[in-house]
Amino acid sequence: MVESMAAHSERDSESSAQKRMNRKRNFSRGKEGEERGEGGEKRKMLDSLSVGYFRRVSERLEEEFADDEERALFIENVLSEVKDKAGLVATDRAASVTLQKLLSLASPAQVGEVLAELGGETGSEFQAVSCNRCGGHVMESALRQVARWNEETPAEEKSSSKTEEDKEEESDGGACGLLEAQVVSLCRVVRENIVEFIKDAHGTHVVRTLIHSLAGCSVQDQSDTRPAKNQKRAEPQLTDFEVPVSFWWELKYLSESLMENINVCVTNPAAIAVLQTLLSVCQRKRPILCKKLNKGIVGYLASLSSGPGVSTLLVFMKDQSCSRLIQAVFQSSHKVLLQDIYKNHLKNQLMPLALHPFANYTIQSLIAASVKYKMFLKVFDELLEGFEAILAAGNMGIIVQLVESCAQREERQSEMIQTLLQAFHCDDPATRYISCLPLFLSLLTYDVFYGSEAAEGGAAPQRPLKICYHGSRLVQAMASFKDRTLLMNSLHSLSSADLLTLGTDPSGSHALQALITSASDKGKGKILRKLEGLYVQLACSPCGSRLLEAVWNSATISQKQSIAEQLVPSEAQLRSDRFARHVWGKCGLTNFQKRRAAWLEHQTGESKKRKMFSDILE
Repeated sequence: MVESMAAHSERDSESSAQKRMNRKRNFSRGKEGEERGEGGEKRKMLDSLSVGYFRRVSERLEEEFADDEERALFIENVLSEVKDKAGLVATDRAASVTLQKLLSLASPAQVGEVLAELGGETGSEFQAVSCNRCGGHVMESALRQVARWNEETPAEEKSSSKTEEDKEEESDGGACGLLEAQVVSLCRVVRENIVEFIKDAHGTHVVRTLIHSLAGCSVQDQSDTRPAKNQKRAEPQLTDFEVPVSFWWELKYLSESLMENINVCVTNPAAIAVLQTLLSVCQRKRPILCKKLNKGIVGYLASLSSGPGVSTLLVFMKDQSCSRLIQAVFQSSHKVLLQDIYKNHLKNQLMPLALHPFANYTIQSLIAASVKYKMFLKVFDELLEGFEAILAAGNMGIIVQLVESCAQREERQSEMIQTLLQAFHCDDPATRYISCLPLFLSLLTYDVFYGSEAAEGGAAPQRPLKICYHGSRLVQAMASFKDRTLLMNSLHSLSSADLLTLGTDPSGSHALQALITSASDKGKGKILRKLEGLYVQLACSPCGSRLLEAVWNSATISQKQSIAEQLVPSEAQLRSDRFARHVWGKCGLTNFQKRRAAWLEHQTGESKKRKMFSDILE
């Protein structure tokens, strides 16, 4: 009996061990199931054992490897299991995430092999994978690896037995050639099915990533980084890299294919995003092609009929989706095209567009694009006539863009200041000038900010400072004007409580920083004297500490000594605060306490170095 039980237990143990080995070693033995696709069709799906396997692989990839060789071997083993199952893995919700991680660590040759299987013999399978909600992400991840297309693996670098002829053959048709061939194959499939790709919610992203890869622009993956609430996503950072000659031709052919279907590209939101990407990339890498694309897009939009005496370009500028495309056109257009657009379509039509909820964004782009040309003066004069109407409509982007452009056009700065004073009702009497900064920061007129009593001629009562994002940007732009007297006088009139509010506000701290750092040494000293007694509170604030560091960098040695003398007595509070401790280190306050001469020598050297670099940049 005992022997029988022992034998039975041994068989159970062996069976369990064998099952565990099978799950880890060969997931293909599990039974494949089916599920409904997005279109309602049945498609194969990975079994639960396979999904579990890939989840374990994903967890292992998050851990550290002993060395690069061990990691390469692990990736090679997992990709060997993916072989003959790449389509199923790429379209599975869980396994596709693991495959994306694998591709980012795989060699170019391995990426090319995965793409070859995903596309099939003729590449016809690329469309099904790219237009899948999971497969699209896998295709994007594979295309991002094109930036490493000529990268050598550690094994290739260590190999010294290969002759020069063998290396040339490999470079012509080996790892690099395989990946290049698959990208070219994908381009062909995209061109043949261009409308289906650019209209599909997932396919459009694949096409946009493909455009970046063909042009040699690597985009940082932001899929894992989400912006905080009420915070805009930052613009993607582009990195240039060399691409094969064939990619330049493929980008040209793809551009021609998109222009042949321009009627779809300007009416479908997903397709419009493709054109936006193409324009931004070509502006950076292919300016001649960009010029041709802009001319073609504007020509097509202007050729459509809308009504007698009405330009169709104006109609498209008021469309929520197409207005984004026209913004991209303005941002990447050359001087002649911009002048032609203004003369034939936009002249005497800017005010209705500036008041429109969508078209006003295109006008902002037009202002920014034209600031270097003479046509800016015409645009500026036309918009200045309806300045108060734009302010009343709440389209603050137009106001800010005009002021920021005037920072580059000195001949319009005095006119801009006078217009702002009139728009905010603080131009008459002249005693209201001193109230301009709180009004600009809050984007409220004198009557609204101070109330009816002050509007009737009474003394302006004290009001707590109100700050908004666009108001801060407005003040930051005005801080770079040649004449800042009005702003500085208004700043000096603020109370200590208002200065503390301004310095610790997320938007206001940037405005105060611009005002302080742009002032002369004498003017800066006057402002810093107003801030005396507030340095510790600023240092303990997340925004105030950043402001204090910026002020420190632009201060003179005597001003730094004054700041340090006020911070040192609060050493315990500053060192224990998570923001202030960085200020303590940045200012070198420990040295200031114990080795004053060394601190003074170091700060003098830093100031000289900073001045030298600023002179070089100027």
